[in-house]
Amino acid sequence: MKNKIRIISAVLLVASALSLSSFTASAVESEPYGRAIAVSAEGELAVRAYSRYELSVSRVYNKNTGAYEKISLVHNGRNITSDARLINGEPYVSVRSFIGEVAPDMKVSYSAAARTLNVRGTGFEMDVIDGGNVIYANGRTLFSMTPSAVMSNGSMYAPIGSIAKALGLASSYDTAQRRSTLSGRVTPILHGSRFYAEDAVYWLSRIISAESRGESLLGQIAVGSVVMNRVAYPSYPGTIWGVIFDKKYGVQFSPIIDGSIYATPAASATVAAKICLEGFNVNRSALFFLYPRASTSSWIPNNRQYLFSIGKHDFYA
Repeated sequence: MKNKIRIISAVLLVASALSLSSFTASAVESEPYGRAIAVSAEGELAVRAYSRYELSVSRVYNKNTGAYEKISLVHNGRNITSDARLINGEPYVSVRSFIGEVAPDMKVSYSAAARTLNVRGTGFEMDVIDGGNVIYANGRTLFSMTPSAVMSNGSMYAPIGSIAKALGLASSYDTAQRRSTLSGRVTPILHGSRFYAEDAVYWLSRIISAESRGESLLGQIAVGSVVMNRVAYPSYPGTIWGVIFDKKYGVQFSPIIDGSIYATPAASATVAAKICLEGFNVNRSALFFLYPRASTSSWIPNNRQYLFSIGKHDFYA
């Protein structure tokens, strides 16, 4: 058929033998992951090969504080003496000492059993978990690609950006000056019960759970990011519900067909949904995802730009 392209082979999968690497080191390119082959009416071969890029959160393997570069920290023009370091390329601060300087009225305690640093103040509560990528503050879920960690000096260090957001502070980092700047008055972050729209959490958590139950938290966030990207994209409905149930070009998500969209979501999916609603996005270009081993269609890999993979899903722009 003239000017028509007929697909004659599905995507061929090649398993990657490489281990997961830190997202902060960018994506990791492995052996060729797949190949889409098409033939036009004129018999010309069009071959498009791509490599697999596996994304994952980072880990703080080296707990020796002295192994990381020291950076300066400024709040409202005043130098903060709390120890701040670049860990995995991200600005971190010793939470206990930082709270002592900027919010001395707050109480800080550490539970060794839970490996959690607790911060409590008037209208404010925050939990920072050793090895966790989520900081919980006033019912909010603040995610970072780099986790909090108890370092060799016994102090809990956490990403400055997340701590600043929890305290209602604006933050920025100057790479050239190796300086993290905070501004504003310490104001407890708006409570999650007032921040998250109930219907948004309801539907977003359900599509995340139905599509990626059992995946890593990052994998679930990535699925939620696709939904949020579509909400922001002019070609799709402007609401989460509208995107999930969009049928303009046919049903977009299989859980709508099999009814799993209505199942009670996994707790991790609710966390992932709230992280997406906080504005965190794995990749703002991602509009499609698929599970290649179960997919019966090659339209996405043949027509959309491959971006990265997380767990069982491939993501496309």
